[in-house]
Amino acid sequence: MKRIVVTGSECTGKSTLARQLAAWLKVPSLPEAARAVAEALPRPLTADDVGTIASRHMAQEDTLVQRARPALVVLDTDLVSTVVYAHHYYGACDAWITEEAVARRADLYLWCAPDLPWQADGVRDRPAARAELHSAFGERLHAMGARVLPVDGVGPLRLQRAMAAVRGWRAAVPV
Repeated sequence: MKRIVVTGSECTGKSTLARQLAAWLKVPSLPEAARAVAEALPRPLTADDVGTIASRHMAQEDTLVQRARPALVVLDTDLVSTVVYAHHYYGACDAWITEEAVARRADLYLWCAPDLPWQADGVRDRPAARAELHSAFGERLHAMGARVLPVDGVGPLRLQRAMAAVRGWRAAVPV
């Protein structure tokens, strides 16, 4: 199974783009685990929640693979996000999560630029840190040896650029 992950800092259109790409490709998609955990808690996330987020993501991904056995799947973030945000918020990340992020490295990362307007939604809380987080994602993905294609643009242009990136990747790596 090949995996495309839509990644980047908060409020960069990842969830929308992941859903749009999955619909265009006619493949399953997996929503962001961190958002589901954050929305279910009656308090802000803490360092103790990082393992829960990672475990939830892995369980959801494993279940999707076992049930649907898709040739391709689009993920709205993955464990790389968990690692980046754990370091950003708490200064560290459990080694097992970092190891799993590397072991589960996706085939393609679409790295969303922070060029969309930031919008508060009850979970997002770092509008001033978007550039810093964008860099942290780039550094982490590079360190992992991930295949990364940047995606930017507002409105339909963002989807068009993501589709072009996926077309180019698929031409080079048949799915």
